Amino acid sequence: MTAKGGANGAGSALSGAGGGRFFTVGLIAAWYSSNIGVLLLNKYLLSNYGFKYPIFLTMCHMMACSLLSYIAIAWFKFVPLQTLRSRVQFFKISALSLVFCGSVVSGNISLRYLPVSFNQAVGATTPFFTAVFAYIMTVKREAWLTYITLIPVVTGVIIASGGEPSFHLFGFIMCIGATAARALKTVLQGILLSNEGEKLNSMNLLLYMAPVAVVLLLPATLFMEENVVGKTIALAREDFKIIWYLLFNSCLAYFVNLTNFLVTKHTSPLTLQVLGNAKGAVAVVVSVLIFRNPVTVTGMLGYSVTVAGVILYSEAKKRNK
Repeated sequence: MTAKGGANGAGSALSGAGGGRFFTVGLIAAWYSSNIGVLLLNKYLLSNYGFKYPIFLTMCHMMACSLLSYIAIAWFKFVPLQTLRSRVQFFKISALSLVFCGSVVSGNISLRYLPVSFNQAVGATTPFFTAVFAYIMTVKREAWLTYITLIPVVTGVIIASGGEPSFHLFGFIMCIGATAARALKTVLQGILLSNEGEKLNSMNLLLYMAPVAVVLLLPATLFMEENVVGKTIALAREDFKIIWYLLFNSCLAYFVNLTNFLVTKHTSPLTLQVLGNAKGAVAVVVSVLIFRNPVTVTGMLGYSVTVAGVILYSEAKKRNK
């Protein structure tokens, strides 16, 4: 009886471990799918489909994030609700939301002019900008070896730029701006919400940032994208699929944040770094297969050098800790 009970207990443990592994693999697959899916759909809408309103598209994303974040936290209690403690904390979150808007809008604008493969190559330089902003804005200094590993990160993008057949200067500037703004948000978040009582998990932070982003983006899209609502309605009358594209794309933008939170929660920081580096490479391959944009050996070499630099940078930071 004892042996049988022990065997059953071991079997249950193995079954639970196997179920846990399948759950984690499923989360990673959902994370990859939502990240790459929203990127490719943004590219399709803004470049191939001809929906030339990146600010309005970003506002749609933020509206979906506002609504779905509220439903997930307030109704389904997906994570405990963290309330804001002061007006100062709200202004800090608003500042983060402004930078976040800048990064997403710039990234979407860049997709109008650049192929996804090159967009991802430039986006891989985020650690370089993070290190620069951290050096300028905080007293935190990394070991000299960590900064040396940033050389191939930048060198790779320079090589990729020279070998990119579809290079567009304005698109490149917007992509650099998006990458820098993304890094700035990370550093600012560490500074502004460093107080233990003000720290928010990523889902609660999105709950408060997204509505602020909508308020910031609404006048921008009305002023800079004239009659965008009327043009979208007119487009929908010709092809109603645009409404489904926008709805699906906006929901997917929320699931990017949701799955990122879950993968962070259920894997180690090292696993997340490895998966993040691989995700960019998968996005490049998938985008080339779908959009068939020309890719040169020089361009792929440059991207490979950048990714290698990011891996070395992550390893150097880990050892420094």
